[in-house]
Amino acid sequence: MRRSLASRVGAVVLAAACGAVGPAGAVPAAAEEADGGFTLQDPRITESSGLAASRRHPGIYWTHNDSDDGSRVFAVDGRTGRTVATVTLAGVGQARDVEAVSVGPDGRVYVGDIGDNFDGGWDHVWIYAFPEPKELRDATVRATQYVVRYEGGARDAESLAVHPRTGRVYIVDKRRDGDGRLFAGPERLSASGVNVFRPVAEVGVWATDAAFSPDGSLLAVRGYLEGVLLDWNEGRPEERERLSPPFQGQGESLAFTADGTRLLFGSEGERSRVVARPAPTGSGPDASRRPAPSPAEGGPAGSAPDGSGEVTLGGVALIAVVVGLWAAARRRRTT
Repeated sequence: MRRSLASRVGAVVLAAACGAVGPAGAVPAAAEEADGGFTLQDPRITESSGLAASRRHPGIYWTHNDSDDGSRVFAVDGRTGRTVATVTLAGVGQARDVEAVSVGPDGRVYVGDIGDNFDGGWDHVWIYAFPEPKELRDATVRATQYVVRYEGGARDAESLAVHPRTGRVYIVDKRRDGDGRLFAGPERLSASGVNVFRPVAEVGVWATDAAFSPDGSLLAVRGYLEGVLLDWNEGRPEERERLSPPFQGQGESLAFTADGTRLLFGSEGERSRVVARPAPTGSGPDASRRPAPSPAEGGPAGSAPDGSGEVTLGGVALIAVVVGLWAAARRRRTT
């Protein structure tokens, strides 16, 4: 979406912070692939703003560009980073500000046209849904369009997640004060009427994306500099732990791998890198036998932009400046 001056400056400073990480923080392509990360190779993908693991095609991830280019959705091979199919959505008009993607248990891909360039100026937003194709090839598909409104009035949002068991759709708004709120849609979306999303929990993150673990027991929410992991508790989420996303120039996407063992963090930008980190203990099929990730594996403390765990002193200093400027911007915007 179009960014405010403060957020654009913040993105530039974040990119500078990432660049402050020295050679020890660089991960060669082979190591990146071994860790489960990948680099988006398609030059058309310049603003990857959402990420979701395919349920039908192992190792494939859906992503899309930000803003009005979101009527195209790309299927990307998570081993090579190459686009293997481009799906163009028909029957939904002109997308305004596509910000998120998720795959539901009904076998459909849900695309959230939920960004708001006017920070709450649109009285409704949209969700599009289309069946995951059986074959991965370029195609134009007719999508179902759902009209969304929020209880309490319009708002900006960049995070959408479909619960992998119930199929219910959730949105996290992106509030100026950084205290995001989780909204629940109706049990089933209606294509013939307005779908009212109602607040169910505070999240406490300036949210840019969200994702459920494959078993639906956890909800992860990320922002540019912070994140949170919530125990789902049958729809009564409680904070389990804070997350530290990798430092990325414009970190806007988040996904669990299909087996739940890793969290993937993506960023806008041409040939942007998707960083893999071990998912918190308790989110994968063998979680009870996995130790909690150490800081060097991408744990909460001292993580480098690529998850290597090594940050130079210059990087630490610049990161501190980033945090200070970001906090100051939040205070100015709320006064």
